[in-house]
Amino acid sequence: MLNALSFDLEDWFCVSNLRMIIKQDEWHLQEQRVVNNTRRILGLLKKHNVEATFFVLGWIAEQVPELVREIEGQGHEIATHGYSHKMLTEMEPKEFDNDMAQALTITRSIVTGKILGYRAPTFSLTNDTLWATDILLQHGIQYDSSIFPMSFMTTYDTIPGFSPAPFHFENGLIEFPLSCAEKFSLRIPCSGGCFFRALPYAITKNLLPGINSKGSPFMFYLHPWEIDPNQPKKRMPVIDSIRHYINLDKTYGRLERLIKDFRFTSAKKVLGL
Repeated sequence: MLNALSFDLEDWFCVSNLRMIIKQDEWHLQEQRVVNNTRRILGLLKKHNVEATFFVLGWIAEQVPELVREIEGQGHEIATHGYSHKMLTEMEPKEFDNDMAQALTITRSIVTGKILGYRAPTFSLTNDTLWATDILLQHGIQYDSSIFPMSFMTTYDTIPGFSPAPFHFENGLIEFPLSCAEKFSLRIPCSGGCFFRALPYAITKNLLPGINSKGSPFMFYLHPWEIDPNQPKKRMPVIDSIRHYINLDKTYGRLERLIKDFRFTSAKKVLGL
């Protein structure tokens, strides 16, 4: 079964863990590492002839448009990650509408293909921010990938009655959730990010086939900074520090193993868009 491989195109200083340490108006002062890290990922994808989806932060597109063109030129899907990396739970509808407009104006001026997909920063599409789905449709977005339906860590809220497999909201927007394996009546996250870095690769490899066995593709995600053990280190709360820095030196190798062990393409192709 073909599964979706995705990357959130942002730099190390854009992450939510650092938002109280590095403000957005200070981003331009930081060491930029996204270009080299992304090109390492592109090289790996080219080596194994794999297409992926890149959810591009508008601010990054503004800084390095040539990188976004390079990604699209190598056959990958360009989707959007908004402009400011501000969580939906911290925005009112009008602010989100403006954030999307800014991100899409910039990114659409760079790429030739249609931008069909969106991912909210920190997977912040929750029960309280479902108003965002109507705004996404108004901006021409056809699918969202912002819900992480795990059974624990209440930062990632769940939506009553929704399926862990791709589904449609009532307004017609497609949701392609971040994937969880169902074990022992729990939904266990196994589709990338910190979980991929913190847990032994064997756990990921053993959990993901269970999703396919139920007839559903899975959505896997990473960030370019997650393959970069040499990024600048900042002091932050212990839990946040562990989540951000654990096993950065192992991620690239694990990603290559994942690409060898499973079949991947872009989200839009998995969804048939």
